[in-house]
Amino acid sequence: MRSYELTTGRTFAVNFDHGDDFFPTLAKFCQENGFRHGYIPMFIAGFAEAEIVGACERIEDPEAPVWSKVHLTGVEAMGCGTIAYDAATDSVLPHIHTSLGEKARSATGHTSHLLSARVQFLVEMLVVEVTAPVMTRPQHPDLYNVPLLAFGA
Repeated sequence: MRSYELTTGRTFAVNFDHGDDFFPTLAKFCQENGFRHGYIPMFIAGFAEAEIVGACERIEDPEAPVWSKVHLTGVEAMGCGTIAYDAATDSVLPHIHTSLGEKARSATGHTSHLLSARVQFLVEMLVVEVTAPVMTRPQHPDLYNVPLLAFGA
């Protein structure tokens, strides 16, 4: 276990527009505001379509991460996550988890790691900047190269 005291900076309310692609829009917000790392305490959204991590087939190695995806349409969502920074590519590395309910299937629910989404009507999001320590997401070869959140230079 590791813990770090965070120094927070600016707090933003961000609205995405109908038809926006979730991750490119989030990256654009970060670039336009000089936002490199922080967290998303919450968002609510309507997605015309979304892809989350999931599998219908048998998992061969239950310890390994799942890389397959589930495609959903017409969902209401709520979620949260973290945003780290990759200096080598000068880009943000969001890690978002969400719970989605399929409107056409009695709000049948799915919860997992968000891979992609296209906005239907809205995303209402709060984003909190962390000014210290630096948040990165290095890959860990001993853990299937999973990129894990790290703090410090």
